[in-house]
Amino acid sequence: MNHLHNPKLTNSAQKLRCNMTKEEKRLWYDFLKGLPVTVYRQKVIENYIVDFAIPARKLVIEVDGSQHFEIEGEGKDKARDQRLCDLGYRVLRVSNLDIHRRFKDVCAEIERYIV
Repeated sequence: MNHLHNPKLTNSAQKLRCNMTKEEKRLWYDFLKGLPVTVYRQKVIENYIVDFAIPARKLVIEVDGSQHFEIEGEGKDKARDQRLCDLGYRVLRVSNLDIHRRFKDVCAEIERYIV
C-alpha cells in the first residue's frame, strides 16, 4: 500500500475532479493534460488533496483562489507546503489571477520544473 495515499480522502478527491474551478480546468485542458509526463488531478498525498501532482518530477501545482491569501489560509498553506517538501515535493503555487493574466508565463514556469 502506498503510504502517501489516505484512502479516506479518495471520494473527496473524485468529487473535486468533477468540480474543478474554471482556472483549474483551463490549466488542465489547455496545458497539463498534453504534457509528456503523467499529471494527476486532485491527487491524494497523505492527508492532503493537491490540485495537480507530477510524481515523476516530485512537483505539486496548487491553483490558489482568494481564500489562500487570507491569514488563516496562508498559515494552513505554509504548514501543508512544508509537509509536502518534507516528502520530497516541490510546491508551485499560482493564483487564479496568474491563470487569467499570465497563462503563458505560468505554463513556461511549469515546463522549467519538468524538463
